[in-house]
Amino acid sequence: MAIKLIALDLDGTTLNNEGKLSEENRNALQAAADNGVSIVIATGRPFCALPQEILDFDPIRYVLTSNGARITDLHEGKAFYENCLSPKAVEAAVEMLEPLDYILETFVDGVAYIEGWYYRQVEETRESFRGVDYILRTRNPIDDFYSFMIENKDRLENINVNFTDISEKPAMKELLETLPEATITSSFDHNLEIGGATTSKADALRQMGKLLGISTDEMMAVGDSPNDMAMLSVAGMPVAVGNAKPEVKEIAKYVAPSNNDDGVADAVNRFVL
Repeated sequence: MAIKLIALDLDGTTLNNEGKLSEENRNALQAAADNGVSIVIATGRPFCALPQEILDFDPIRYVLTSNGARITDLHEGKAFYENCLSPKAVEAAVEMLEPLDYILETFVDGVAYIEGWYYRQVEETRESFRGVDYILRTRNPIDDFYSFMIENKDRLENINVNFTDISEKPAMKELLETLPEATITSSFDHNLEIGGATTSKADALRQMGKLLGISTDEMMAVGDSPNDMAMLSVAGMPVAVGNAKPEVKEIAKYVAPSNNDDGVADAVNRFVL
């Protein structure tokens, strides 16, 4: 079946390790768009953290952010779909996380917030589990973080739990999976992400399909991390890049070259063009 929509993860997939869209990927996606294929970004990033070159790339009209919690129409300049955490899930997460010692982030209305103490620490030390400039540019510091989450409990797109010691991640994943009305996934080795009961890139892709009149069988999805597995599972052509996690490669029909070797362009040329 002909591919009518390409869903692309950003970090580790469409962007190279320098966070850039290569000329090869750009040209392949432009050619697909010129042939009437919809190009959709599906990322764990909040809207505020999208790279400007992605926002300015004309073939991209729709972006699925916060692992599908929000869909924004770039041409209209507004979000038209949200699938946030329930207040019950937020309250339970706050009760569980408050006694612990992890670095927390949360996304509200497309904006990213991080604990104030950690933001200031990154400013002073220039050290972090992620790119320092990325954190300082895209995150807003909040001092009373747990109160902030409760005050916005009906608007949280997700909650990110970050680990300085990733050996603690498996046990914490088991604990978080006991939260009511929540799903747990991960974009990076250092984090776990708490989303709504039905929030996923797959759910958001189905919404896109309804909007555009495209079945999931007519979609190609490309990713590298556990939070991409849901959308790869529903897409007619699931593709993993060469640097993807083993479990992502296992559910892919094709493993493309890595994100540093224009894997997206390879997949687009092979299956779309």
